[in-house]
Amino acid sequence: MVISPVTDSVYIEDLLTQPSLSDVLSAFDDQSHLLVLHSGGQIRLRDCRYSILTAAPVEVVRMDVVQFGDEPFRMLREWQKRLPNLRYAQVPPFCGGIAGLLSYEVGEAFERLPHPPHDPMQTPALLAGLFDWAIVWDHLDGTVRLFVLSLTGTETADSEHQRRTRINWVHERLNRTMASGKATNQSIGRQHPHFRSNFTREAYITAIERVIEYIRAGDIFQANLSQQLQADWKSGGAALFQSVCLRNPAPFSGLLQAEDFAVVSASPERFLKVDQGRFVEARPIKGTRRRQQSPIADLFTADELSASEKDRAENVMIVDLLRNDISRSCRPGSVRVTGVCEIEVFETVQHLVSTVVGELRADCDVWDLLQGAFPGGSITGAPKIRAMQIIAELEQSVRGAYCGSLFYSGPRG
Repeated sequence: MVISPVTDSVYIEDLLTQPSLSDVLSAFDDQSHLLVLHSGGQIRLRDCRYSILTAAPVEVVRMDVVQFGDEPFRMLREWQKRLPNLRYAQVPPFCGGIAGLLSYEVGEAFERLPHPPHDPMQTPALLAGLFDWAIVWDHLDGTVRLFVLSLTGTETADSEHQRRTRINWVHERLNRTMASGKATNQSIGRQHPHFRSNFTREAYITAIERVIEYIRAGDIFQANLSQQLQADWKSGGAALFQSVCLRNPAPFSGLLQAEDFAVVSASPERFLKVDQGRFVEARPIKGTRRRQQSPIADLFTADELSASEKDRAENVMIVDLLRNDISRSCRPGSVRVTGVCEIEVFETVQHLVSTVVGELRADCDVWDLLQGAFPGGSITGAPKIRAMQIIAELEQSVRGAYCGSLFYSGPRG
């Protein structure tokens, strides 16, 4: 047992049985709003120290559509007030708190842009929960810990009862799973799904040519045109998540499993990070090369990518865009670039990554920052608003969770 320095606000327990992520996923995969944030691939302290699982939030907010003038973060701000202030405590960035999904189209609403007409996935614009617990794997010290928060901010008989009830519920589920020996790496068979694009080859080439015309006409510098690939999957979101983590480990892997849909993510890029409720960091990625079979070939590829004028130009455009977006909420003079086009190596690819930092103004919070910068420029293009208009024109389909964000805000701010 670990005694927290703020015992009236958070309960912390070492899980001495050291359950794996697969074990815990099996224990809670039938629960509503199951959320996993997983650091996969090479463990780097900068990005990959923790993996986190939670489920069954105490409250949920869902908005299927967000229009200009709506306030999607109003309830989340109210929830933030109910979290204990652990800004300077030695706890993970998320040990309970607010978490969920923000779909790409929320950014269109923020900027008063029209939605594309076709929406095959029907995922909500916003789905978020207020969670009072989490199990956290610390990949640095090898611990697995249970955290349970007091959402009232003060110790009362009622809050203590609620916390004890949650602790018992978590242990009962873990014990049942471990005792039953339930298979955690569920067999998904050898599925070979057939992928169907929402573009024909000819239509996709035409769309690319249209983007090039817009660039030549001076409308934009770049646009991130995409296509949707659909396939049948029979084994559920949790099984797909485990399969993706095995085959393509990524530092920002995630699973959000709701009643009517699931989101599985395997991303190398985090959109925004805020420390201590003030210090902002964005690390946009532009420029990619495939990993090579030999270390020497890998080095040559990295040198070629680093020297590529095209890739560096794309990256710097997005850096400038993010500087502008972050400046909407940051203290004047605090926004600066601390790294430009640095090579980072991942499981299957190498990327050019830059770093932009800033400090929030006293009259702005994390939700102001998110609203001012969403969606990220690396998945739209530049200038952002015109690129988003062109994307809507050419893709003709709602992006939904794709190019949106899984997000969290914990007691550390």
